[in-house]
Amino acid sequence: MRTSIVTSINWQAGISAAKKVTDRWNQPGEPGGAITLFDSTSLKGEACGGLANLTTNEPFSIESVVRYASVTKHIFATLALLRSDAGLSTDDTLGQHLPQLKGPMAKVTIGQALDMTAGLPDVRETLSLLGISVYNATDADALIDFLASDGSLNFAAGSEISYSNTGYRLVETILKQKGILFEDLLQQHIAKPLDIAFHAPETWFDIVPNLVPGYWKSQTGWQTSAAGLHLSASGSLTGSLRSLSGWLQSLLADVGPGEGVLKHLSQLRFLTNGTPTAYGLGITHSKIGENQLLGHGGSHAGYKTYFLLDPQRKVGVALVSNREDTASYSALLDVMSALLETPLPARSTALVDGLYTSLAEPYWLSVDNGVASYLGASENLYQGEDGSSVSLSAHLPMRLKMNGTAIEGEIGLARRYFIPAEPNDCLPMIQGRWFHPESKAAFDIEGDELKMGIGPLRASGKMVSIGQGRLLVNMPDGPWQKSFCLYFQGYDVHVISNRSRVLIFRRDECRISWEPTA
Repeated sequence: MRTSIVTSINWQAGISAAKKVTDRWNQPGEPGGAITLFDSTSLKGEACGGLANLTTNEPFSIESVVRYASVTKHIFATLALLRSDAGLSTDDTLGQHLPQLKGPMAKVTIGQALDMTAGLPDVRETLSLLGISVYNATDADALIDFLASDGSLNFAAGSEISYSNTGYRLVETILKQKGILFEDLLQQHIAKPLDIAFHAPETWFDIVPNLVPGYWKSQTGWQTSAAGLHLSASGSLTGSLRSLSGWLQSLLADVGPGEGVLKHLSQLRFLTNGTPTAYGLGITHSKIGENQLLGHGGSHAGYKTYFLLDPQRKVGVALVSNREDTASYSALLDVMSALLETPLPARSTALVDGLYTSLAEPYWLSVDNGVASYLGASENLYQGEDGSSVSLSAHLPMRLKMNGTAIEGEIGLARRYFIPAEPNDCLPMIQGRWFHPESKAAFDIEGDELKMGIGPLRASGKMVSIGQGRLLVNMPDGPWQKSFCLYFQGYDVHVISNRSRVLIFRRDECRISWEPTA
């Protein structure tokens, strides 16, 4: 009979690894964060660094209230599926509850909407491709109308795995239409029973008691972050690291509000071809050595969060931060590796650096010193057991190898084949205005620049050809750079990014060019 390998728990090594992370934030006038280590009954250690507020110089602590961002997802899935009276089944289609949805979107199941296999275009990324800034405020109902107006998917539901926040927004809308609010469920089933200060504001501008600012670093220094998108249950939750740790301890203990949650949310999910995924319902599977871990991360402008749990040993680690540059996942991997006394796999640089494109689709891959970026989303690469270069991500799994000068393997559990990009000069044929009829958005191509927006908000980005009518564009979007591809086909151009692949702009043949008279 095969026996599982049980590693020891080294709390002191884990705490030392955590302090190495937080000590880097102890720089004058810089934001920071905190890390906790715990079992199912008590906090075993904590590490804090940096400031919670750059105006008051308040130091960051495990009491500092932050935005958890997408760590919200597993809590919403818990409440929607296990604690509400909504009567939802993961086999229900979205269209059964939201009849305004059209086309393939209506046929997506609730399970697919929550397990990242639905192909639902991410709202925030789609708005960004239309030229709507991260700072522009949006209304929940208007966003649902926007989604329902088309109904297209990034890919056939169940054919691959790719991260999107939209499924959680849609399932929350189902609850709202039944008169069930996320905040009410949160207080009734988690916050009050555990006596913790969880809240789920719907907008960035709602007042949250004791919320510390988030920060990002510009060329001129640290800036206070902001975002206009209606938050939704994909990432609205706020609280302190102490509160988050208390909830996670409830999950490990499998009692009270956390009873049965990990078992339900972590059940294996599958693509339609039977391939198992490592993403459950708002929670991910990962491994360090033979240690099976559950966790999830979160990222809002200026905030980073992550947690990792070892349910077998009933131990966990969690991180929150109010600085945009925090690499939360890799930081917690280091802490959990030390805690379990199990080394991480070695980093891989086996893939040749460069820019690659697929043949059948307008997709691209860039490789730079052991970091692979697929459609603009980056992952660190590690040495896989079969000689492949692999990511350790459940929502963007990669398993890739060189095949001559090409790269082949899997991304998102779908087969991919890339060849080195072969640029060509198509710029003379695509000059002018391109228009998105449904949203009335437009952009202009002038020389090798794409320009989008109006008046003083007009932004521009350089275009780089990758061949076969495709150009990559990089443009600023608040604290980030957005990367996307323009794929020209006659009078149409498809605008492609990692989380949004449904927009089609058309050449504006009606544009009038006014020329000065002699």
